[in-house]
Amino acid sequence: MLPSVLAGLGLGFSLIVAIGAQNLFVLRQGIRREHVLAVVAVCAISDAVLILLGVSGVGLALQAVPWLLVAVRGAGAAFLLGYALLAARRALRPSGRTLHVDANSPSPAAGAVAVRTRTGLAATVATCLALTWLNPHVYLDTVFLLGSVASTHGEGRWAFALGACLASVVWFTALGYGARYLGRWLDTPRAWRIVDAVIAVVMLVLAVSLVLPH
Repeated sequence: MLPSVLAGLGLGFSLIVAIGAQNLFVLRQGIRREHVLAVVAVCAISDAVLILLGVSGVGLALQAVPWLLVAVRGAGAAFLLGYALLAARRALRPSGRTLHVDANSPSPAAGAVAVRTRTGLAATVATCLALTWLNPHVYLDTVFLLGSVASTHGEGRWAFALGACLASVVWFTALGYGARYLGRWLDTPRAWRIVDAVIAVVMLVLAVSLVLPH
């Protein structure tokens, strides 16, 4: 059982630790310290559901309906493009970001803290769900690939699934709560404009990659 758990843990980490729409969103929310627990929970639970579906054999059944993945790819590309445009707009027109200076601070620079418009919980969760479930790569990695590898472990496939789910929990928790330590370098409107610009470029590249011939 332990070897299967470790195998699932290792493969899970190797697939999830990569720059993608979901990871960028978790990182951004962690830096902003907005609804981090909810975002981490949505990502980890979603991954667990997809992993369990793959291990249960759903991935093999879905191979009989290839049009479904095409539909998801198109919807995901449209959503990522929209998210890229919103990030680009924030980078070009950073409305809602001003500097609040603490009057008790010995110097304005030391007391300057970036103030950002806070996004509601419902909107944050909805965006996180879309970035997760409209991403075809999530299905390829969890439902198909992890499901296929898990089947090679025979009776230990559920232990393998446990390891993969554990990898998701550890990664998203570390990413979401560890990102706050980057806040010291992102306490100015200019820094956040750069962050949003990078997010816009990555989301645009991902959107284009989804519609290109595979």
